[in-house]
Formats: sequence, C-alpha cells, structure tokens
Amino acid sequence: MRLPPEMRVTGGGAGKRTVEGYVVRATWKPHEKSGRLTARADLPSSVFAYPKERKEPMTNASHVRNAIARYDQVTDVPAADRELAFANIKKAAKFYGVAMSETSSSDLGTRPRTGRTAADRKKSAAKAARTRKKRAGAKKTTTRKKTTTRKKTAKKR
Repeated sequence: MRLPPEMRVTGGGAGKRTVEGYVVRATWKPHEKSGRLTARADLPSSVFAYPKERKEPMTNASHVRNAIARYDQVTDVPAADRELAFANIKKAAKFYGVAMSETSSSDLGTRPRTGRTAADRKKSAAKAARTRKKRAGAKKTTTRKKTTTRKKTAKKR
C-alpha cells in the first residue's frame, strides 16, 4: 500500500524525518521505576513508543527489543504516529545500548509478516475454536474427588 504524496515520509535532514511537513521528534524519556511493582497505568506517556495510544512501554532494554519486534503488529495508527514510535524506539535503543540495524521505519514494516497465508490463519483459528469447545465441555462434566478418611483419622490420633 502506497501513501498519498501528502502522507509520504521524507528526510528532514540531520537524521530527522518529516510527516505531512512536520518534523517528527522523539518524545521518549527514561523512566527510573520499573519491575513488577510498576503498573502500566502508573507509567507516564513519555515511556511508550506510541504515547497517544499508550502502546509498547519501554522501561528497559528488553522492552525496547520487544517494541522493535512488534512494531509492524500495531494496528490502526496513522503514519505520523508510526514515525513518532520509530523515533522513540530509536532514542530508547540508544539509551539502553540496544543495537538497531534498521535506519528507517519502513525497514520495520507496517504489516505483520508471519509467512502464513490467510487460509492457514483461518484453519488455525477454526482448530483453536474446536479445542476451546472441547475443553469447555470437558470442564462441565468432570467432578471433584472426595477426600479420603485417612486424613480425618490421622488428625484424631
């Protein structure tokens, strides 16, 4: 899919890229708190690759690598937001020392490339639905075992 001329991304000079005539600048800033105790809702928008949608938080090197890998899986975002996300990922990668071979957002793509056809995906989805139905039916028919009397007699001694 090609973008119309007004939406095309062009070089902005000195490593900056422009979308619709605007220079895209990274909004990512490092965040000190991370780990299990940090809830996603507590994170500021500045730590996300897509700050408007609050998608792909990048609080450490592992998250940055994950954001790079999942860049093409994010859907329903305009070209300007993709460019901003790429700038944010690039800035976070530099901060955390993650090597990036991609030099532009087009290197990461806009659509997932799994190597599977639509027919393969449809077949897998149908198989998963059958499996879920089987498991749901199996859960309803199983009964729990009653505890043995050994436990009760052992406590009396």
